[in-house]
Amino acid sequence: MASYFAGLGLMLSLIVAIGAQNLFVLRQGLRREHVALVVAICAVSDAALTIAGVAGMGAIVSSNPALVTGVRWAGAAFLVVYGLMAARRAWRPKALKSDAEAGSAAKASAASVALTCLALTYLNPHVYLDTVFLMGTVASNHAAPWVFTVGAITASVVWFTALGYGARALAPVLATPRAWRILDAIIAVVMIVLAVTLVLGV
Repeated sequence: MASYFAGLGLMLSLIVAIGAQNLFVLRQGLRREHVALVVAICAVSDAALTIAGVAGMGAIVSSNPALVTGVRWAGAAFLVVYGLMAARRAWRPKALKSDAEAGSAAKASAASVALTCLALTYLNPHVYLDTVFLMGTVASNHAAPWVFTVGAITASVVWFTALGYGARALAPVLATPRAWRILDAIIAVVMIVLAVTLVLGV
């Protein structure tokens, strides 16, 4: 059980932070758009990458610096575009609509939401550092590395589920255009800052 809780704690310490992926999950939860799909993509992706790290994929990827560089620049470009889109929404904010109103308005398709979520996940080099490299390295030092991995996967499932569905509790707070302007402004700043840190290799 010690390995299980070690994996659980380490993964939570890595993913419970303001980042591109978490902000996207939060926004989809607030909009109540394809929440289950987004939560599933994030949790399954974390699980797959963690398993790959424990299985030794980290050593393989780290031996190919060109691949890491390519992912870093692609991720930075995507974050800039997404950040500018958030800035545009902040410039022209909309209030959070009720379920009835939202049903009559055009919603993002499941495919577009899934693609955005996948891009925010796999075009972020930090996700590889956290899951493939760090989790894989730490797990290898435990007596029960796969129990450690199960703990890490549990943390991802619990966190993304709580973030996606727990966001609904914030709906009354974000029921005005001003609140959404602040949220989208924060998203825009975070995305641009993350893009800059990727380019600079921070």
